[in-house]
Formats: sequence, structure tokens, C-alpha cells
Amino acid sequence: MNLSSLSEFQLLSVLAQEMNMRKASERLFVSQPALSQRLQTIEKEWGTKLFIRSQKGLALTPAGEHVIQFVNDVLNKQEKVRETIHALQDGVSGTLKIAVASIVGQNWLPQVLKKFIDTYPQAKISLVTGWSSEILKCLYDDQVHIGIIRGTPDWKGLKIHLFSDQLLLVDREITRPEQVLETERPFIQFKSDSNYYQEIQDWWMRNFKTYPKKTIVVDQIETCKQMTFNGIGYSILPAITLNHTEKNLFKIPLVDENGEPLKRDTWLLGYESAFQLKQVSAFVELIKEYISEFHS
Repeated sequence: MNLSSLSEFQLLSVLAQEMNMRKASERLFVSQPALSQRLQTIEKEWGTKLFIRSQKGLALTPAGEHVIQFVNDVLNKQEKVRETIHALQDGVSGTLKIAVASIVGQNWLPQVLKKFIDTYPQAKISLVTGWSSEILKCLYDDQVHIGIIRGTPDWKGLKIHLFSDQLLLVDREITRPEQVLETERPFIQFKSDSNYYQEIQDWWMRNFKTYPKKTIVVDQIETCKQMTFNGIGYSILPAITLNHTEKNLFKIPLVDENGEPLKRDTWLLGYESAFQLKQVSAFVELIKEYISEFHS
């Protein structure tokens, strides 16, 4: 396989992502006629149509689906080889691929990434955010180098505990937990795929032996936060989502049956092979420094 076939693979991959000749030509910095001609040549080499053209755009043929799968496999392997070559060279470069729980990506990670980019300007960053289960899937599928998740991970590879943050009952009116039984205002919850929801349910039943009178369930923690800040209801939020700028808010720490603070853990996970890449080991070291400074 020569380098020109790799550039053709890149072309096919972009076409499959965009499914539109105009958008693909813009991404590849070539004219539409030139792109169309190159595609015809590639299809002739494969001996079959790979895409069906219509006014709505492109669609993959059954043969095209097989070819694109092969193309993406080759391009992924090429990226891994490049990473290995970069790791052998001096300096930190290459792409750092991270998958992060959304709550961490929004509230904690930006400061760390800023420090990483300032320290290693040659390195690139590919960032995916989502629920912790999605982060684990990215790791299992080898799509990312490291994952940062909330909760207690069932992970056989390397894992590093980053930090714990308290769970707080947050409201504009309630100053003691038992007041939730008196208010007519709703309990605002956000959806989560981790054991976070179960933890809150357990705490609630342990303390009140009954469910909230009214609840509102939202799909994002940020929505939950803003509704609470605006006095619509009360919520239970991790401390990581709050800073000291919120005014007129009561934040009551939750405790377990032993009077210990209820906390959420955040973990960094990865396979040992990923930690050997320079951009990954540099990022992990920088995170450790950041945490030690933050907690000192």
C-alpha cells in the first residue's frame, strides 16, 4: 500500500462522514468536479460503485459499506503507527485522545487542558464527553487513550483516583434537610447512568422514609443547576458543579448513616499501553501536579 492509496482512503473516509459532495470537497480543499473524478477512478479500481449519488446527497452501497469499514480500520492503524513514531522522538507531540464524563468536562477539565496546551504546544487534543458508561465503551473499543469517569469503576486496566467531592442539598430557601418534607416546591433531578441516582434515593429513604412530594427530572445537570439557582425548586448537586460566586444559595452537605459526608469519586482509567505514549504520560503527570497544588 503506497501513500497515494492512504490519501484516497482519507478521501473515502471524509465522503462517508459527510455523505455530501459539496461538504466533502470543502473539507478536502478540492473542487467538486475534481472530487467526483477521483471518486470515479477509485470506484473503477475497486470494480464497483461505492456511493449512490442523488439530489439529497450520497448513500453507501453494500459494497461501499465493506470498503469504508476497511478504510477506517487502515486509517486507525496508521494513526497508531504515527503515535508510536512520535513516542520514539523527543518532545511531547501527537494527539491525546480523552473521553470524559460531561460533569468533569464542563467543570474541572478546562483548567487542566489549558495548562497542558500551554506546556506542550506541539500536542493535539481530541475530546469526547458523555455519560460514564459511554466513556467506558470508548475505552473498551480503543477509541481513546484515557477516560475520566465518575463513581466506582469496574476496570481491569490502570486506574488513578483523581478527587472526591461532596454531595450538597442546594436551595434558595431550605436551610435544613428535613425542610424538604414541608415545602411544596419540587425536587429537581438530573438523569444519570451511574450509581449517583441510586445513592441519592438511598439517602432520601434513609432520612425521610418517603419519596419527594413533587419532582422534575431534567436531562442535563446544567439545566438542573440553573433551575435551582432561579428558585424553581431544590436539588442535590456535586460540589464540583458549584463555585463560590453563587449568591443567596444554601448548600447543605449530605451525610451517610455514620455521619460521614457523602461524596462522589472521579477516576482516570486507561490501558497500560496507552500510558507509555509520551502525550498520555505527560498529561497524567500534569494532572497529578494540578491535584496536589489544588489540595495543598
